[in-house]
Amino acid sequence: MDRPDSLSFTESDEANRFLARDGFALLLGMLFDQQFPMERAFLGPQLLKERLGGEMDPALVVETDLERLEELFRGPPAIHRYPASMAKRAQDLARVVVEEYGGDAESLWSTAESGAELLSRLRALPGFGAEKSRIFVGVLGKRLGVRPDGWEEKAANWPSIADVASFEDVLMLREKKKAMKAAKNA
Repeated sequence: MDRPDSLSFTESDEANRFLARDGFALLLGMLFDQQFPMERAFLGPQLLKERLGGEMDPALVVETDLERLEELFRGPPAIHRYPASMAKRAQDLARVVVEEYGGDAESLWSTAESGAELLSRLRALPGFGAEKSRIFVGVLGKRLGVRPDGWEEKAANWPSIADVASFEDVLMLREKKKAMKAAKNA
């Protein structure tokens, strides 16, 4: 599978292209996808890049003073509903990418020899719990063609952002998630 030019997770073509070509941006979008609308979460990396002067790499996020980073997250518009805590998590995530993966977020998955190893690496990231990690394995496998042996067993087996092929799918996914939550609470 060839790498796509764009991931249709937001209404912004520029943000969608950034998510497809920059592994750190994709990791950040997944990090931000918590208690916040999906399309806004995945727009966050593009907003952060713009606010950092048009460049974003993990080292720059690590080097940015946390108070300044929090200010950038506040916007307007806000990058996340919880700007202070997400700024800290983003910086923590960037630090792991710099220290453990040489600043290359994609080496986190490109060097994983199995789905189990990939899932374990994701689970070790700040802000990536069991479900978020399984969803990200699905995003990598279904959208980017990153498919180490056993990835399918480690990927989420419920509707998620990994199933989004067009922006309209984001809206349908939201409705599915609402229905699943209502059924669970019934």
